[in-house]
Amino acid sequence: MLKDRTNPHDPEALALSALGWVLSDGERAQRLLSLTGLTPDDLRERLGNPSVLAAILGFLEAHEPDLVGCAEALEVRPADLVDARRRLEA
Repeated sequence: MLKDRTNPHDPEALALSALGWVLSDGERAQRLLSLTGLTPDDLRERLGNPSVLAAILGFLEAHEPDLVGCAEALEVRPADLVDARRRLEA
């Protein structure tokens, strides 16, 4: 069940939670690295960078099953993840 959200999510916190979800599956984590060009060192060093966080959310957005699965796991709407990416890119 989705939680009722009246206040927008903090996009950085949502992206970090999404990253945790991505990294919980080895194949999905490898796909993130392959498709974004990020390395594990990049993730560690640039984790607070809005463009890196946006890339993580963009990765999910590009594959609807992952976007929906992540949203369900985080108890948010897929649109919340998309909105967070937009806000990080602004």
